[in-house]
Amino acid sequence: MFKYLFLLLSVVGIHADLLDFQKLDKAQQSYEAKKYDKAVEAYSQVGQDSDALRFNLGDSYYRQKAYEKAIESYKTIQDPALKAKALHNMGNAYANLGKIDEAIQSYEQALKIKDDADTQYNLELLKKKKKQQKKQQKQDQKNKKNQKDKKDQNRDQKGQQSKKKDSKDNKKQSDKKDQNSKDSKSSKAQKKKEEQQKQKEEKKRADEKKKQADAAKKEKEKLQKQKENSAQNQPKKAVPISDAQERKYEKMLGKRGIRTLMVPLHTKGEHNDETTPW
Repeated sequence: MFKYLFLLLSVVGIHADLLDFQKLDKAQQSYEAKKYDKAVEAYSQVGQDSDALRFNLGDSYYRQKAYEKAIESYKTIQDPALKAKALHNMGNAYANLGKIDEAIQSYEQALKIKDDADTQYNLELLKKKKKQQKKQQKQDQKNKKNQKDKKDQNRDQKGQQSKKKDSKDNKKQSDKKDQNSKDSKSSKAQKKKEEQQKQKEEKKRADEKKKQADAAKKEKEKLQKQKENSAQNQPKKAVPISDAQERKYEKMLGKRGIRTLMVPLHTKGEHNDETTPW
């Protein structure tokens, strides 16, 4: 908080020349008009050098939010009457830059020189803010660790799942390979069995064909034999003989003591007297 703006007219003295007086007056007017860039320019052109001048220059830089330049100006102040106020303003500049530790240190140094309610309030406010930041940092670290642990856990789970999947896939491939091997063996066995069955059927057909051929041959031989036997048993066709031959034959039989009696064939209506031939 800025409550301190010093008029340099009281410190310039009677030796200040007219030009510096005009520049100081212009710097003050520009500051009051909130034209801080013009105020900085005017203060920078003043030929004289003093803690009061550097204080107001630092304040003008601060109003421009040029906090680094403001701090550099405040650091050069050695006057005990302005030192505590400069440290207070430095604390404010550091706070705006987000440098909490430097701001706290500046406020504490200012309070060692002079007790001030505004400085004490700013100090407590920053200490509280720092405590909150530490708490937030711890929470962020905890969250980060939890996220890392969760990420590691997820990675481990994915790794385990991947291993399980690989193991499962390997098992499937192994089972498939075994099944293919079994199917291949089964296929070979089936093929061999079919070939054996085919050979058996072909042998059976060949045997049946041979059997049929043998049966046909036997049947043919049997018929041939029957034909031959029939031909042998077939009575020779009687050859008609003449009466002279018949008498000659009977004469021959008579010499042998064999008598035959020819049985005449009777015509219809004739009586047949049979006579025993022996």
